[in-house]
Amino acid sequence: MADEHALELIDLRREFAEKVAVDDMSLRVPYGSFYGVVGPNGAGKTTALSMAVGLLRPTSGRALVQGIDVWQDPISAKQRLGVLPDGLALPERLTGGELLTYWGRFRRLPREVVAARTEELLRILELDEAEALGTLVGEYSTGMRKKIGLATALLHAPKVLVLDEPYEAVDPVSARVLTRILRRFTEGGGAVVISSHVMAMVEQLCDRVAIVARGQVVADGTLDEVRRGASLEDRFVELVGAPEADEEELAWIAT
Repeated sequence: MADEHALELIDLRREFAEKVAVDDMSLRVPYGSFYGVVGPNGAGKTTALSMAVGLLRPTSGRALVQGIDVWQDPISAKQRLGVLPDGLALPERLTGGELLTYWGRFRRLPREVVAARTEELLRILELDEAEALGTLVGEYSTGMRKKIGLATALLHAPKVLVLDEPYEAVDPVSARVLTRILRRFTEGGGAVVISSHVMAMVEQLCDRVAIVARGQVVADGTLDEVRRGASLEDRFVELVGAPEADEEELAWIAT
């Protein structure tokens, strides 16, 4: 392996005018780990992960994939990365199979490899029926778009997957399929990093967790180390803080 860590963020910082969105954040993701990144809206999760995969240039700091600096050697780093970004934009006028074929050729994979992997991914992700009907990506449901987005992330056999809300709008049956794929990926030595707001899902899937608040990591480690005997949700609220409830607020909704 090229480095001890599959993915490493070192003092990453991102400033937007007067606002510090990510404040010298550091994370280390081991090989073979299923790593969850959780935090409230506006905590800096998506910004940090966007910098980690080369979608947003940091103000300062470094991001390494298998020891390769994402911003100094982006081609080598991105060959090792599979990404499902926030707000994924996809070509609307292609079928899922056409999209994967284009994506594979764009990455200079051999045609026969692209064809075989495309067929297998469409079948396993239950998109083959839509392909047979000639359904365009623009006609996909939100859950189907998540699945084809994951397929594009997997197509080139990366070593690290960084997925933003991969289970959003995915039905329970499809969620099981995704989990089976991702677990097989980590069992083979790959690392999966997911960002999510759903604590129960992260608690069920992940073996390591980072809680992010105000652009910083406030807790990081194995699931048990972070929970400290409580549930992940309780620990999250304890670290991030929750507004005090006022019994008089919105009293009219109970009348």
